[in-house]
Amino acid sequence: MKYVLLVFTLLISVSANSAIPGMKGVQHFGFTVPNMQEAVDFFVDVMGCESYFSIGPFGPFNDNWMVDNLNVNKKAVIKVAHMVRCENGTNFEIFEYTSPDQNKKYVKNSDFGGNHIAFYVTDMDDAVAYLKEKDIKILGEPHTFTDTGMEGLTWVYFMAPWGQQLELVSYPDGQGYEKATNRRLWDPRD
Repeated sequence: MKYVLLVFTLLISVSANSAIPGMKGVQHFGFTVPNMQEAVDFFVDVMGCESYFSIGPFGPFNDNWMVDNLNVNKKAVIKVAHMVRCENGTNFEIFEYTSPDQNKKYVKNSDFGGNHIAFYVTDMDDAVAYLKEKDIKILGEPHTFTDTGMEGLTWVYFMAPWGQQLELVSYPDGQGYEKATNRRLWDPRD
């Protein structure tokens, strides 16, 4: 019986740590914007990201390529996709689509599919002041966690000009969870 429990425990342990073979990490996030030039200009000129290249257009296709490969309307067209990178972080693949069934409203964080992108900054006050100078809408004031695994993290949300929700975070002295484990979340400061 002890042998069976040991094997069962090992199997649970191995399956809990399974991963796609060869997984190395996140290579990019993709998202759709209403106007590519506005988005690239914002990420480069305001956020300080670096622009790389554009591809496209893709479609329209006479078959079900868009449905089969991208799970979008058969008549959807990717007008353009553009890659940018923001300092020591992942890449963004920004899309500009047209589609007969396109939802042109951004979802809230509370909606299924809701999301935001968080940017690490070394000085929250300087970063917020800079965004305000650029007439970027800041949602509320910066807040600092005083407990939980995020203790020491200061955050504030802000809005891209086209309505996408974004966030600034800063934790120059680390986060609370670091006191309880040697494991670390990915950190742009590294």
